[in-house]
Amino acid sequence: MKSLEIDRPYLKEAIQQLLDTPSPTGMTDGAVRLVCQKLSKLGIDYELTRRGAIRANLNGKVHSPDRAIVSHLDTLGVIVKNLKSNGRLEVDQVGTWPARLAEGARVTLYADHGVEYRGSLLPLKASGHVYGKEVDTQPANWKNIELRLDEKTSCRADLERLGIHPGDMLAVDPQSEFLDNGFWVSRFLDDNAGVAAMLAAAKAVVESGIILPMDCHLLFTISEETGAGASHILHGDVAELLAVDNGTIAPEQNTCEYGVTIAMQDSSGPFDWYLTRRLIALCQNHDIEHSRDVFRYYRSDSAAAVEAGNDIRTGLICFALDGSHGYERTHVESVVCVARLLSMYMQSGPLFERDEHILGPLNDFPDDPGEWDDTNFRNNG
Repeated sequence: MKSLEIDRPYLKEAIQQLLDTPSPTGMTDGAVRLVCQKLSKLGIDYELTRRGAIRANLNGKVHSPDRAIVSHLDTLGVIVKNLKSNGRLEVDQVGTWPARLAEGARVTLYADHGVEYRGSLLPLKASGHVYGKEVDTQPANWKNIELRLDEKTSCRADLERLGIHPGDMLAVDPQSEFLDNGFWVSRFLDDNAGVAAMLAAAKAVVESGIILPMDCHLLFTISEETGAGASHILHGDVAELLAVDNGTIAPEQNTCEYGVTIAMQDSSGPFDWYLTRRLIALCQNHDIEHSRDVFRYYRSDSAAAVEAGNDIRTGLICFALDGSHGYERTHVESVVCVARLLSMYMQSGPLFERDEHILGPLNDFPDDPGEWDDTNFRNNG
């Protein structure tokens, strides 16, 4: 097993390109094409589902069991709900995010036949000169947000004349900044930073010429923010699924702001004991800054995969994220640590040989995890 250098300029370029490509759930084709182009440049084979989820393949010595790493291409978005009599638009969220974090956002509305319009998401009472203190006391919810188009619209007929309909999609401007001190600030770092980390890790592995001990699939899903995630892209040989997503920075959390965070549990329950200990051992053995954390109000692609009926070992690793589902911030060192851990995980052998088979006897079943000695993983990583 070899510690690989992560191409930082490539990582930064990848995330910048992803952030510049609108990809709210339901409108992810641009991001799908971008990632496919990047995979092709790396010489990595891939295939697409009907709707555009990507399954890329890094071949190893063993084809079964194999493992998969997953991140999601879709981001939060907005959709037109109704055309209003005042010439503005009632909207609703795509994915789950607080309305107060959408207030003031600049957006692009995608109408039929490739027509685009610009506008702003505003609270119904947006002017202190008119409403006084009510601008601060009105409830922050999606019913109290409307879209003001930058067009001459003062009634419903004006909106209809522009060809706008309920169901038209909106993409929110990311407002990205990449500071010289390593902080990256933008909407939708979730999960574009995870996608970029996967691509950078794959690049490091491919360019090293290392032959992996087992097949590794790189999965990029398109509906994680609405709950479907990796429910529709796995096949029966996958025994281990590692999701890559954001770890939340907050006073009651233990997320590592400049390293990788290994999630021990989210709202769907604990992650696989053995897989999480493998990841921890890899970090310890290769001096990757890391922490462990538990997330109460959180689920990832791995939860969707298990709920779809897949009998697989699942894990979750995270880049640091402050202000999740809002105007988010991470640090380059955290994303690099995620990519480093992914490159080491790809090089590690299967957790258990018995995982090749869906069913098996008791005599080759793992020991009681409460008595498990993680030196087994230290020796394998």
